[in-house]
Amino acid sequence: MSTPEEKRLQAQYTQIATLAGQLAHEIKNPLSTISMNVELLAEDFAQPQNQRERRALERIRRVQKECGRLQSLLDDFLGFARAQPQNVEAYPLDRFLEEVLEFFAPQAQRHGVEVVQLFDSDLPPVRIDRQYLRAAILNLLLNSLQAMPQGGRLEVRTRRDGRWVAVDLIDTGPGMDEKTLARIFEPFFSTKPGGSGLGLPTARKIVEALGGTIQVQSEPGRGTQFTLRFPAASAG
Repeated sequence: MSTPEEKRLQAQYTQIATLAGQLAHEIKNPLSTISMNVELLAEDFAQPQNQRERRALERIRRVQKECGRLQSLLDDFLGFARAQPQNVEAYPLDRFLEEVLEFFAPQAQRHGVEVVQLFDSDLPPVRIDRQYLRAAILNLLLNSLQAMPQGGRLEVRTRRDGRWVAVDLIDTGPGMDEKTLARIFEPFFSTKPGGSGLGLPTARKIVEALGGTIQVQSEPGRGTQFTLRFPAASAG
């Protein structure tokens, strides 16, 4: 049972998160206006006639790139702020994963990554919000894909773990050192150039909101394994 201090801190956190989400939403509107006008300027200078116009077009392109980066960051932040499951239902985890992997398969093939499914045939359903969990799983799959630019193997395995139903995502990427591993769920921490650092924190927020847990094991040169656990629906 929460103490009065814990309840106060939770209420304070909720208020700050709400205000941050509202601020990000307010920033999106003028940013969209700026982006639209910069795009119109780029069209005006699409065929530069002299050195001055070429320099102007180069600067316009630079502003366009930064606007795009800010737009992507805001989208990721709003996704993080709004990551709260709404439509929770009992659903077979294997069937859910098959649907996600079917969507993911073409991208994996283009990157030369073999996806191997090892599903337990006798699992109870779990209570999930398919829309939100789909976003979390896809983020983890894409994270593994980016870790294997030269191709590799991605194993997706389900199993019973006591009163939990677990899914393991195991890749053959380069792995992570202890310093990186300790920070991967920190908002805005990223090892990828241009990354927002909100993908993994959002995935964890969704999983935990469903009553689940997410853990990661990794070593340099030995790949990475994410393990998600969800209470079996029959467990109450």
